Amino acid sequence: MSTISPIIPYRDLRAAIGFLCDAFGFERHELHESDAGELEHVELRLGDDVIMPAPTRLGEPGHAHNYVVVADPDTHHDHAKASGAQITMEIRDTDYGSRDYAAKDPEGNTWSFGTYRPLT
Repeated sequence: MSTISPIIPYRDLRAAIGFLCDAFGFERHELHESDAGELEHVELRLGDDVIMPAPTRLGEPGHAHNYVVVADPDTHHDHAKASGAQITMEIRDTDYGSRDYAAKDPEGNTWSFGTYRPLT
């Protein structure tokens, strides 16, 4: 069994966690702080999937592009937009059978949400 959990660097990790949970529906799963109060390890969950927002020492922020399968992309889109997400591609039906949209988070990472389920 294999699982992929992307590590996504952020300059303002705490703000990113708030945005990802509020706008995109992720839930805080694990947060570990150093003795100095710095976030060292973060896991956010959406359904069965986990992402790991990380401090910038693990890479340059703003270059990730993630695709997330959601059951209802229309409702997800409307919630993300109302929560301040920058929509970069409005909701649409694709020629490969998906319904999806794309948005950027405050640090420039692109997030696509839709019904396309690779490898099924």
